[in-house]
Amino acid sequence: MNKTQLFEQIKTKRSFLCVGLDPVLENIPKHLLKYENPILEFNKQIIDATKDLCVAYKPNTAFYESMGLKGWDTLIKTWKYMPGNIFSIADAKRGDIGNTSAMYADAFFNEEKSGMSFDAVTVAPYMGSDSVGPFLNHADKWVILLALTSNSGHSDFQLHKTPQGKLHEEVIRISSQWAGSDQLMYVVGATRGAEFENIRRLAPDNFLLVPGVGAQGGSLQEVCKYGLNKECGLLVNSSRGIIYAGKEEDFAEKARAEALKLQQEMEHILIAAGLV
Repeated sequence: MNKTQLFEQIKTKRSFLCVGLDPVLENIPKHLLKYENPILEFNKQIIDATKDLCVAYKPNTAFYESMGLKGWDTLIKTWKYMPGNIFSIADAKRGDIGNTSAMYADAFFNEEKSGMSFDAVTVAPYMGSDSVGPFLNHADKWVILLALTSNSGHSDFQLHKTPQGKLHEEVIRISSQWAGSDQLMYVVGATRGAEFENIRRLAPDNFLLVPGVGAQGGSLQEVCKYGLNKECGLLVNSSRGIIYAGKEEDFAEKARAEALKLQQEMEHILIAAGLV
């Protein structure tokens, strides 16, 4: 999915919601345990309940890799179940030397080899351009580069000052030379608030993937105040707040209700900004 198509989906659905599919077997409703693959059934019902309200799904691959072969198979089948008009993100946070990164890129982008072809993958920038380049070599695919994250340890490195500014600012400034805003996004945590204003100065046209709204306490209004651009430019992720909204057999309906609340708030924001 290219940038124009993504913005069209945002305008059509009046939403820039990304739903994180990060299920843990112990946390899903107990009635699903009767299925051969409870996690896959959980994901399918969440997708069915929210697919008209969101523009992206983001499975964190660790939740699947931890289950071994069955987990990897579940990830592939979850990707295949996602509607084709919804942006798919493999939240894998990969990053290694060039030839290894090329294999990681094939794992998430090359359906012929791996069985799946996500639109985007999250990548760690620490090893530099030759580590990120193999992901960018795939046409019509996106790299979502970690920039300013929402975890408590972000200050250990990301806020360190360099002669040109903070380290996360350097990540954005340098990486913007590797690809355009039609192929490169950045992860910026919702809990970073007013930092979005400065990030928009460095990356005015790039989409930002924004975790941390909801369970982690980030404010959607504050994110949009500083982060919205002329093409929306935001994918705001909610995981636990949606997928674990209910614990009983009506869990999918409860998930839909939470997704609807966010979608309606996003619609008001998009209207106020003149984007729909």
